[in-house]
Amino acid sequence: MARLVSDRAFSKTGVDYAGPVSIKTWKGRGHKTQKGWLVIFVCMATSALHLEAVTDYSTDGFIAAYRRFVSRRGYCRHLYSDCGTNFIGADKELKKLFSAGTKEFQHLSAVCLKDGTRWTFNPPGAPHFGGNWEAAVKSVKYHLSRTVRDTTLTFEELSTLLTQIEAVLNSRPLQALSEDPADVSCLTSGHFLIGEAPIALPEPNLEHLNVGRLSRWQLIQQKL
Repeated sequence: MARLVSDRAFSKTGVDYAGPVSIKTWKGRGHKTQKGWLVIFVCMATSALHLEAVTDYSTDGFIAAYRRFVSRRGYCRHLYSDCGTNFIGADKELKKLFSAGTKEFQHLSAVCLKDGTRWTFNPPGAPHFGGNWEAAVKSVKYHLSRTVRDTTLTFEELSTLLTQIEAVLNSRPLQALSEDPADVSCLTSGHFLIGEAPIALPEPNLEHLNVGRLSRWQLIQQKL
């Protein structure tokens, strides 16, 4: 039903983790690496994606990512996910926050929080229930693996790359393309977010340059 009912983008959202990926602790020589993960939010109605990078697979890490997501995409009325331990813990913590907000600020919580975010979990051992976000995970991994390959990025570089991958995936057509070769417009997930398909800033062609001469930023752009 969540995919059939018309509503604001990300009002009903599926969420899943992808990874781990290696992240550099700092730039320059002598750096160390640590594990990181991707949090993938997918709108159940419009198939729009929102990507966040996190440095640990924990309840606190997810809540921080969820706060960033809600701050930019708006209040989420209904979340769907599998039964990951970090999701179960986050659900309990969010219920405590909503409960405390209701007791201390009844009027404000009624306006801002409404009745709290409802979280629905898949039955254990039934990953096919999450086909919508599993497909999103596959698409993100496809673009990330082709782009990064064996390069280790810093957290900032990874976050920047994820926003660009997000723009690419939110520019995919949601309908059959017109048979008119002059008509290149189509409905995308981005239209439900910003009114048009996301467009990346133009970049110069760096393919002919030696990799050793590129800055870190140019290296990422070359891979895109």
